[in-house]
Amino acid sequence: MPRYDGWLILDGHDRAVAALAEGRTPQCVVLTRLRDEELWRRDAERMTEEHRQHRERLAAHPASPGTERQRAAMEQGYGDAPAELPYDPSGISTWPLPGGAPAWDALARAAVFQFPRD
Repeated sequence: MPRYDGWLILDGHDRAVAALAEGRTPQCVVLTRLRDEELWRRDAERMTEEHRQHRERLAAHPASPGTERQRAAMEQGYGDAPAELPYDPSGISTWPLPGGAPAWDALARAAVFQFPRD
């Protein structure tokens, strides 16, 4: 059975085309299964708790330009942190579709009918 080997745009076709026409790289989100989702979730929960505690500590300090800079840096850092979590794909690129190829063909026909320009 052949595997899909490439990228698939689920939403935002026009935005992607416009970005490419302007010489920019379209912003994308990649969906993938994780090798160890439990470990990833544990790390994410730990980071979330650390963020909450850090916010409480900063809130206890008197407001000043210094604490505002610290708060802004902390928010930026914690916003970027999930990108540092391991995103090693599991090697399982798809989930089986109940009904197999006939079900896929039916979905594809419905999508083309619904969105004929795509």
